Amino acid sequence: MSDNATKPNEKGFFEKVKETIEEFWDSTKDKAEELKDKAEDQIDALKEKATDKKAAIAKKTTVAKKAVVKKADSAATKVKTAATEVKAKADAKVKDEKAAVKKTVANVKAKVSAKAKEASDTAKAKVTDAKKAVAAKTAKAATTVKKKADSAK
Repeated sequence: MSDNATKPNEKGFFEKVKETIEEFWDSTKDKAEELKDKAEDQIDALKEKATDKKAAIAKKTTVAKKAVVKKADSAATKVKTAATEVKAKADAKVKDEKAAVKKTVANVKAKVSAKAKEASDTAKAKVTDAKKAVAAKTAKAATTVKKKADSAK
């Protein structure tokens, strides 16, 4: 027979909280990176489009050429701004989630500490009562033995 348990080891509460925090962090970080990559790809695509348009419009007047460049730059700026806003929102969300988890962990630790202190105080009181009872019995037994010894003399 094997002494190994057939059930998997269960993780403790703090390990589960730690894993949850890591999952939140990893998923948010991955999403932010994906958004950044998409924004960069879109910027590159917009720049390529702008370059193509510049080549086609090069034959046209200088005024039309300036307008296309302004539109391309404006679009790139909007994409960058949007990417920055999304990243800022993601970072804020991560911070909020992290703070909430830390607060939960602190509350659990406080409750555990309070229960442990209560149990310790109860145990101390019982030990003190037991010591008093033993001391009383010992004193009574000593008195009885002393009386017997005195009467035996």
